[in-house]
Amino acid sequence: MSETSENGSPAGEQAGDRVYIFDTTLRDGEQSPGASMTLEEKLQVAEVLDEMGVDIIEAGFPIASNGDFEAVREISRIVKTAVICGLARASEKDIDRAGEALRDAERPRIHTFIGTSPIHRKYQLQMDADQVHEAVIRSVTRARNLCDNVEWSPMDATRTEPDYLKRVVEAAIKAGATTINIPDTVGYTTPAEFREIIRMLREEVPGGDTVIFSTHCHNDLGLAVANSLAGVEGGARQIECTINGLGERAGNAALEEIVMAIETRKDVFSYHTGIDTTLITRASKLVSAVSAFPVQYNKAIVGKNAFAHESGIHQDGFLKNAQTFEIMTPESVGLKESSLVLGKHSGRHAFREKLQEMGYQLGDNALEAAFQAMKDLADKKKQVFDEDIEAIVDQGMATASDRIKVLSLTVIAGTGGPQKATVTLDVEGRHQTAEANGDGPVDAIFRAIREIVPHDAKLPLFQVNAVTEGMDAQAEVSVRLEEGGKTVTGRGSDTDTLVAAARAYVSALNKLMNRREKTAPETMTAI
Repeated sequence: MSETSENGSPAGEQAGDRVYIFDTTLRDGEQSPGASMTLEEKLQVAEVLDEMGVDIIEAGFPIASNGDFEAVREISRIVKTAVICGLARASEKDIDRAGEALRDAERPRIHTFIGTSPIHRKYQLQMDADQVHEAVIRSVTRARNLCDNVEWSPMDATRTEPDYLKRVVEAAIKAGATTINIPDTVGYTTPAEFREIIRMLREEVPGGDTVIFSTHCHNDLGLAVANSLAGVEGGARQIECTINGLGERAGNAALEEIVMAIETRKDVFSYHTGIDTTLITRASKLVSAVSAFPVQYNKAIVGKNAFAHESGIHQDGFLKNAQTFEIMTPESVGLKESSLVLGKHSGRHAFREKLQEMGYQLGDNALEAAFQAMKDLADKKKQVFDEDIEAIVDQGMATASDRIKVLSLTVIAGTGGPQKATVTLDVEGRHQTAEANGDGPVDAIFRAIREIVPHDAKLPLFQVNAVTEGMDAQAEVSVRLEEGGKTVTGRGSDTDTLVAAARAYVSALNKLMNRREKTAPETMTAI
């Protein structure tokens, strides 16, 4: 990635045809129910985003919790290339907290916002138009006193009256905002409409030609990527997005789809980004692992089936010339097929090479643990597939810093008697065992775990998928727990489905314990 100026744009380069990528996976993405990440996981994601050339990383919402504050502060200390951004509502406490979290960042940005649509002004803020206008001026001014790089957003901009939207955007620019973000907060707009909103603001607002306009589109109608690209056609030069489209409700515009659309259709989109597209698959796998949000098989760019061909006609054409049914190469997004076949006789070097080809870079301890897990799996299966390795690495990443771990499990099940489970857990270094009966083996396992780690969380989701095909396939289990209106999701894998279920349940419990330690403000909304 080239050297960049203070507002996130490359030094000496005008906005022109350069589109800046603002990644909010660590902030908006983490607001997905059950997608909370540990500090260590956030640092991993931030390092990958920086390496792949993301221009601005929104590292968190510092006032939201001590955990968010620490994440923004630590990411500010390790990231040296990307601009590091902290989100703040239009209040002194929020803005000051963001400024404090960003104190060690080489290139900090404060991003402040307030709702501007009639429905937000009336019901959420209970403020009239003039009061919101004054709050815009106060908040941007305060942020600018702490940081030269200030972004401002009118939340629910696409449902805000055009004349009023122009008024508050002008106020933000005069108060010192250097980036104006236009959020489609509820995924309401359409491409033609959004293109016109951006054009109107750039051309009709005094000072509109002195700032960078940005898009922040949600996917409630499935239009987030289309709307973002339309915004660029209207004059926006920053796109806010997330890896895998992660985000609250239906998610955000997906970074990988935006970048590859620009890269693949240069005849239509005469723009460029600074993203190293060969790191897309690696980033996608990492975010999926740490968030416990699996990528749907038919997801564009990074889904399992994105470069798969089953139709006979498609296969025939593909074998004759790949371009008959592929508009981009797997290699362009970092997806490589390997000739290495892994099994119980494979060595560490081959395993390391395989991991690198799949986009993983593990430290020595993590590599050794994953290697031993692969060897153990190879003793149970004839062939270890890429998906098996992904499950092994994901499982290791999820449990490396867990306070609760599954040590052993014994289950008695069948038609001849009650189902019983005996579980031994490592709870912060102490080994504890419990036995319980249940309505089926999974219920017995979960009851036994609850005996060791008491809680009142509900179980709204229990899902089992086969990692690969065949009778010896690993099972991947997803478990979602809900407590106090908050949800967390855990995943576990093993050739034994019941062991996978126990690991998934414990994974969710670990996240639940981490969530309990976070202290949220009285009300928290986000664009």
